[in-house]
Amino acid sequence: MAGSREEAPDYGRGVVIMDDWPGYDLNLFTYPQHYYGDLEYVLIPHGIIVDRIERLAKDIMKDIGYSDIMVLCVLKGGYKFCADLVEHLKNISRNSDRFVSMKVDFIRLKSYKNDQSMGEMQIIGGDDLSTLAGKNVLIVEDVVGTGRTMRALLSSMEKYKPNTIKVASLLVKRTPRSDGFRPDSHMRDQRAR
Repeated sequence: MAGSREEAPDYGRGVVIMDDWPGYDLNLFTYPQHYYGDLEYVLIPHGIIVDRIERLAKDIMKDIGYSDIMVLCVLKGGYKFCADLVEHLKNISRNSDRFVSMKVDFIRLKSYKNDQSMGEMQIIGGDDLSTLAGKNVLIVEDVVGTGRTMRALLSSMEKYKPNTIKVASLLVKRTPRSDGFRPDSHMRDQRAR
């Protein structure tokens, strides 16, 4: 509308899907038969996710400056996203004039026991984290919810004195319980559930 000044959403470095977005009609896509009757619409088509992950990889390489990267994948949910992101990072490295060495390690975060917060987060797995000293660390997480767990992880990582720590997340969940944490690179805001 001419002359109308609506407040634009803050896209930052992610794709935002508005709460009133109806999604794409299922007839536009093929999907596994075992989902028939369970799905109402497609919120984000696979191709958009693939393209966005490629863009995240480009942004990460630009931010880190084509330096060697230590990737810490937060399991279990982050595995597929991490594998796709690392593949795009490797492709960028292969097609540049500077080879970027990448090492991938896996960690699990435990902050709950029997649905009760333990108050302290445990990092399970991963090689000796003291080897992160002086390295460029990329933490890859599938969904950032309130942000509390990621802030606790970042606080724990600081004692190992990495050169840089970046966080890439596929999704950031909009929730009233959010503490405002935003990853350095992310896909979009997920509707609060």
